[in-house]
Order: sequence, then structure tokens, then C-alpha cells
Amino acid sequence: MKKLLFTIFSLSISAITVAQAPVDTTAMRQVTIESIEVLPEAVKVKGMLLLNKEVQYELEGAVDNMYNFKYERAEKQFKSLRRRYPEHPLPYFLMGLSQWWKIVPTNIQTLKYDDLFFAYMDTTIQKAEKMYEDDENIEAAFFLAAAYGFTGRLHSERSNWRKATIASKNSLEYMERAKAGNGLSPEFLFGEALFNYYAVWIHENYKMLRPVLMFFPDGDKRLGLKQLRYVANTGFYTGTESKFFLMKIYANEEGNMNEALKISQDLALKYPDNAYFQRYYARLLFVQGQFTRAERVSEDILTKLEQQMPGYEAVSGRYASYILAYINQNKYHDFDKAKKYYQDAIMYAEISNERDSGYFINSYLNLARIANQQKDKAAAKRYYSLVLQASEKKSSPYKEAKKYLKDNRKS
Repeated sequence: MKKLLFTIFSLSISAITVAQAPVDTTAMRQVTIESIEVLPEAVKVKGMLLLNKEVQYELEGAVDNMYNFKYERAEKQFKSLRRRYPEHPLPYFLMGLSQWWKIVPTNIQTLKYDDLFFAYMDTTIQKAEKMYEDDENIEAAFFLAAAYGFTGRLHSERSNWRKATIASKNSLEYMERAKAGNGLSPEFLFGEALFNYYAVWIHENYKMLRPVLMFFPDGDKRLGLKQLRYVANTGFYTGTESKFFLMKIYANEEGNMNEALKISQDLALKYPDNAYFQRYYARLLFVQGQFTRAERVSEDILTKLEQQMPGYEAVSGRYASYILAYINQNKYHDFDKAKKYYQDAIMYAEISNERDSGYFINSYLNLARIANQQKDKAAAKRYYSLVLQASEKKSSPYKEAKKYLKDNRKS
């Protein structure tokens, strides 16, 4: 529960986001500095790289390369920016974000990029602190909140609760100080959008966390979704991150699979070499019965895995292999291919240490069903025994396996 709390909480402070103050987004329009009649007196926008259109134009290809897992190309451009702005936190934050997207495809399991990730976020914090000390500018507060938020999120994934607590506390502090920048850019809306949505969602789904939520402002789920859609369409640094969260929210929390599929398709087509986006797209196609397209995407995933393309690892292999196994079993009735793909799904689940996943258990379950259908009772009993060991007692796979083994005890 502690990990869940930190992980959900960090959603509102991760990526490049810090703002929480209410913003009227009723008429979602592109906000520019010129359109704001009166800026808060303390806000100094001159020289902000976050709002610099020339820098955005220069970095557009780099950001796209990062999300398309062309890390080397992206980081070359980020380093070029660092050479010209060595004291600004933006290039260090982008380098840290690049490390983060090397971790994401492994379901946050790999540790090989942790040191670099923390080093870049620490440097972001150091540079931003110096900027903040000079004139308390909101851009510095923005990056402090963002870097501390990301740092806290990974610490929570690693069960480093003390460090996660400190980082989250610091992020909240600077998030509050950065509120003066609300309205300058859609980037600032991203954090508020997530907070608006998840504050209500957590309240609805986790009663034990309601006492904690009493210390936070009220959320607004509908507004949060509206803000996320706006940022997804207009944000430069946070546009893709917003689509990432919208896709997951629609699929997992809202149960709107059609909207989730639309966003997933958009991400997968724009970033065809992003293993996470591609496997999510394959899964959504699969669960909606679009087997032909799911098959094509899954085969592409396995091809890229064989080619050892960046980001294509065991987790993606598990998804793709299971989808192809199921399609061969139930659409083509090619049991030999199905068995091969189910065995591959099991192998990839073991490599990624995800033996409790549904794909792992259901691979053994379907292998048992195929064996039974082929009158190979010895194999069926072996596979059902493995299902019994891996599944929870009240689950349907457990009940099916127990019944089969009981009915065929003497055979």
C-alpha cells in the first residue's frame, strides 16, 4: 500500500509538471504571453527556455527521437543544448528523462540506468536551485518540482521510502511556488490535470487513503480529463506524456477502450519503435478482437526483439508471444505454432520475473487445454499442475486446474 500511495501520488508531480492552482480551461485556447493582459509582478518570462519557441523548434526532432527510442540521436541534441546553456536545468532534465524512458519498457524493473537517471536529476536540481536563489524565478521552481517528482517516483518504485518522502515533499514545496506561472504554457496544466483526475479517482477507489486526501485540494475528474486532452493536443514537452496517461486512464480507469485505442494507435504510429507504445497498442487491439492487426503488430514486436532494438526486451516479448499464441490457437487452429508461442511467453515471463502475470498463468492454462484436446493427458496434467501452483485459489484458472486434476486422478 505504501508503494501504491507513492506511485499514485507521484503521477501528479512526474514528467515536466508542477502547477496545481485552478485554471479556467472552459474555452481551451492556445495561451501566449501576448494574450495575457496582466502577468503576476514576480513572474519574469524573458529568457525562459521553457517558453522559447526557437529552442522548441530545435528540440522537436530530439524529443521525437527520445520517444521513438532513438536515444543516442536524442541525447546528442540534448548535449548540444547543454553546451550552449550549461547553467540551465532544461538539458539535464531532458537527459534524465531519456534515462527514464530506457527504464519504462522493462516495467520499471531494470536498475542499469538508475545511477545516470539520479545523476541527471540531481544536476537539474543543483542548476535550478542556483537559478531560484538568484531571483526566485518560476521556471527554476518548475524544474525543481519536476526533478524532485521524478526522483521521488523512482525511489518509490525501488522501495526507498525515506528518499521518496523527502523528494515528494520538496516537489510539493516548489510546485506551490511555481503556481505563479499558470497560464503561460500548456506544460503547466499537465500536473494540475493529473492531480484533478487522480485526487477524485483515489477517493473513489481507495477508502483507506481518504484521510490523507483531506490535506489536499479537491479534484475534478471531468476537468482533469479535459485538461489532459488539451495538453495532449498543444503541449510541446508534455504532449506525449499526456497522451501516455490518457491512454492508460481510458483503458484502466474509465473503461473507454475505444478512446484508449485511438490514442494508442496515434502513439504507436508516430513512434513505431517505442516498444511500450507498440505493445500497448497490440494489447488493446487484441482485447477488442482486432486479431489481424494485433497479429501484425505482435510479429513486428518480435522481429524488433530479435534485432535487439532499444527498448524491445522480455516484457514486450511476453505480450507479443501470448497474443500470437492465442490467435494461432483460436483463429487458425495451428496448435504447433500456438504451443511454441505459449512456451515463448512463459520464457519471457520468467526472464522478466513476472510469473504472477496473467499471461504466464494463462499460457500454461492454454497449453493444458491444447494437450487435453490432443488426448495427451500426461502433458495436460503437468500443465494443469503448474497452473495450480501459479494461480490464486479463488481464480478461475485455479478452479479449472483443480477440477481437471481431480477428475483425471486415476487416468
